[in-house]
Amino acid sequence: MHIALKVDVDTLRGTQEGVPALLRLFDRYQVRATFLWSLGPDHTGRALRRVFRRGFLRKVSRTSVLSHYGIKTLMYGLLLPGPMIGERSATILRASCQAGHETGIHCYDHVAWQDQVAKQGEAWTQQALQQAWEIHEKVLGQPPTTHGAAGWQLNHHLLAMEESWGLPYGSDTRGSHPFLPMLAGRRFTVPQLPTTLPTLDELLGVDGVDAQTVHEPVLARSRTPQPAGHVYTLHAELEGMKLLPVMEKLLQAWQAEGITVGTLAALHSRLQNSVLPCHAVVWGSVPGRSGVLALQGPLCESIKDSA
Repeated sequence: MHIALKVDVDTLRGTQEGVPALLRLFDRYQVRATFLWSLGPDHTGRALRRVFRRGFLRKVSRTSVLSHYGIKTLMYGLLLPGPMIGERSATILRASCQAGHETGIHCYDHVAWQDQVAKQGEAWTQQALQQAWEIHEKVLGQPPTTHGAAGWQLNHHLLAMEESWGLPYGSDTRGSHPFLPMLAGRRFTVPQLPTTLPTLDELLGVDGVDAQTVHEPVLARSRTPQPAGHVYTLHAELEGMKLLPVMEKLLQAWQAEGITVGTLAALHSRLQNSVLPCHAVVWGSVPGRSGVLALQGPLCESIKDSA
């Protein structure tokens, strides 16, 4: 079994405090992960506009957003200007590469992408992606190897850009196994490596789960066999900070059970010469998370018919 660690880095604080802590932890356990960077302005405070979204307030109360993000971060984009994350944190981004971790794009502006991309057109999407790409190349001196959509929000223009960039894979969806995505009537050629395991913020405060036990349902799900392996999405603002002990528990348990922990690239390498199924990308809900996300949907009819 292989578990790919996909580290979503959403904020300036997460980059400057959570990432270094994760780098130290991963080095201690000789683990490599895929870091996906938010590279433009930190506008976290603007996410408070989601207050009327169904389930948002319940999630905020369960996961103690203020304690994880801090008051200053929650003011960025509201009472404080949003700092440019990639440029302010160049040394940390480079340290991740020097330590042998994989790096890719999460977004340019996390809040703007998560709240708007599903209804935006080609020009808006391409501009947001190109801005992130340019900062990644400027700061790290190399192109990203993958893209993982903020909030699992996307449109078909993103999937087209992944093709035009020649990315070997993306991780923009939730699902059960690698697949080729179909959206807006088009089948895309860049495989999706979807997040298969629940995230900590989806589990905290549900059915009595707290910080002492939140790793247990993740471990239970990770024991479900998957031919290619699992993808676990963690957040620098959570597992890299207050929930760092939880991340260590997971690493200890996985390694004790003989599970290999590594990057998305390592998981993708296990798919060489595999013929991946094509699945529709659909919108749906995930327990513990507000709003709708891009999910791995039904097997494409054209694939069924040719079987």
